[in-house]
Amino acid sequence: MAAWTTGGWRFVAPTEGMLLYERTSGTCAAFRNGVWEIGMVRGAALLIDGQQVVGARASGIQSPSGGAVVDSEARAAIDAILSALNQHGLIGS
Repeated sequence: MAAWTTGGWRFVAPTEGMLLYERTSGTCAAFRNGVWEIGMVRGAALLIDGQQVVGARASGIQSPSGGAVVDSEARAAIDAILSALNQHGLIGS
C-alpha cells in the first residue's frame, strides 16, 4: 500500500483484515486471505436509521399453489417478487 504524506511517499505491506477507503473512487477495500477485496462489504446485518432492513439469508419460499380461487396475475406477481429476492441473495431457492 502506498500513500503520499508531507514527508513523501510511505509504503506499508498490507496485513490480514486491513481496511482502506480509496478516496478517488469512493470505494472500500479489505485485505483478506492475501488479496484485496475491492467494493465488497461484509456484515451480519444492514441497518438504516437504526432499523434492521437486511439480516441473515432466509430459506426459500415456495410459489403459491392450491386454494379455492386461483388468481393467475397475483401468482405471477408473487413469483416475480420471490425471483427478485432470490436473485439478490436475500432468500434461497
